Amino acid sequence: MINKQERSLVLIKPDGVQRGLIGEIIKRYERSGLKLVGLKMILANEDQIERHYTVDPEWKQKTGQRFLESYRTKGIEPPTNEAEDLGEMVLSKLKKYMTSGPIIAMVFEGMNAVKIIRKITGATEPLSSDVGTIRGDFTLDSYEVADFDNRAVRNLIHASSSTWEADREIAIWFTSEELISYRLIGEAILYDVNLDGIIE
Repeated sequence: MINKQERSLVLIKPDGVQRGLIGEIIKRYERSGLKLVGLKMILANEDQIERHYTVDPEWKQKTGQRFLESYRTKGIEPPTNEAEDLGEMVLSKLKKYMTSGPIIAMVFEGMNAVKIIRKITGATEPLSSDVGTIRGDFTLDSYEVADFDNRAVRNLIHASSSTWEADREIAIWFTSEELISYRLIGEAILYDVNLDGIIE
């Protein structure tokens, strides 16, 4: 069965807030047909950031491995060849980055929300993101420069990578009472099988 009310978490990171891109980022997701059902500004602490990034117990290993493969593909020497250690280094940098200023936490709802948001957002590394994606259009950072500066890559946004991850991440940032169920007029165009009631 197709879930037309799938939900996904989006965090606008401190660089996105500081650059005044909140409205532009929200607009990009909303104009795809996704519905905003939760929104707040937060000053996160390191514990929240660690819980957020390690909802998957294998996150450090998987992230480290993904970064190792990316370095090798680009012919760049990684800071370590141990995936777990690299994942821990990434998490440490993320904590510093994500607690450096306010973030915007949002939940979007709609059919294929997770995949649509990931597509609109672009690749994790801005340098690799396609033109037309948020990261491809609004930032120019890369893993190489971030490593040289010994910091997290500044890529504006976090977006859940799966529905499993989205469910667990949303629970870290929102209570069920903070998520609003409501109907948008546009949903009739997106989801009504017969488009009934358009002509009066």
